[in-house]
Amino acid sequence: MTTQPRGFDIGRPASLIAAVPAVLGFVPEHSLALVTVDAAELGAVLRVDLSPDLVANTDHLAEVVGSAAPDDAIAMIIDEFGADCQACGTDHEALADALTRSLAAEGVELLAVLVVDRIAAGGRWYCADGCGAHGEVDDPEASPLAAAAVLDGRRLYRRRADLQQVIAVTDADRGARLAAAIASRGEVRRSARTAREAVHAAMSTAARLADGTEPGDGELVSVVCALGDPRVRDTLYALAVGDGAAAAESLWALMARTLPPRWRPDALALLAFSAYARGDGPLAGIALEEAVRIAPEHRMAVMLDSALQSGMRPEQIREMALSGYRTAAKLGVRLPPRLAFGQRAG
Repeated sequence: MTTQPRGFDIGRPASLIAAVPAVLGFVPEHSLALVTVDAAELGAVLRVDLSPDLVANTDHLAEVVGSAAPDDAIAMIIDEFGADCQACGTDHEALADALTRSLAAEGVELLAVLVVDRIAAGGRWYCADGCGAHGEVDDPEASPLAAAAVLDGRRLYRRRADLQQVIAVTDADRGARLAAAIASRGEVRRSARTAREAVHAAMSTAARLADGTEPGDGELVSVVCALGDPRVRDTLYALAVGDGAAAAESLWALMARTLPPRWRPDALALLAFSAYARGDGPLAGIALEEAVRIAPEHRMAVMLDSALQSGMRPEQIREMALSGYRTAAKLGVRLPPRLAFGQRAG
């Protein structure tokens, strides 16, 4: 559930709409957003693109929402032309009716369906069922949830495409070069000593990146090859909850943008775990979507994706890092002390 800061009023549509970008991490456009509500508190936000076949697929959306067993839900249809398009209004009513039925089947009451032209200061909203309620959207940048997100160290993006750039491949030629170098290494069997050295090398690479020194091809190849050892991989997941977590996350993001497709899922899963652990569900979701697209059988990515969709809280995900600390102890690796979240060190 999203922590509800002082000054936020879920009962005001103008305030609720303005809070959505802070929860999603970006400003949604041409989208359907479903906001869950528990005991009058803001829960999770699910977003999908508006499309002609969405009305026929509301059952799946309702299953995802219902898996977290919220009390109620509120839907927002973000459509730039919705306020002035008579035909659009008919489509939105059909979508509202379908959502109401699908959510009811999951035991969730749909409290309202709001149509919004844009989530920005001065944007307009009205209720889709013709109840007559309408108004202007509050300034999203002034939302108490936006301020809370910034204090938590989360970056807010103007649009989803900007968030996707965090993991977008930037240098295909370098990726091909890395693929050849990785293939030339072959399979490496590691002793406890060499596994320990691989973990230390990855941590050093992350620290140098945080200081402004981008890793060379050889360093990236070494980290990729080391991830083939489950002991190394499990230990590196634990970096998400330790001092220096931000440095490790920067390395995983760089690798996600740089590695050839076959080796991207491991980096994407590490990035997603780190983002999820600190409460950045939007970045975790983008990374997991890409990881599962490339490798549907990737166990960690699939598990994290299921956890995210079911509404598992970040503190539960952070507990998974304990196994990484245990593995590190067996290898003789001294990991940085665990963070008290809300205070993110880098």
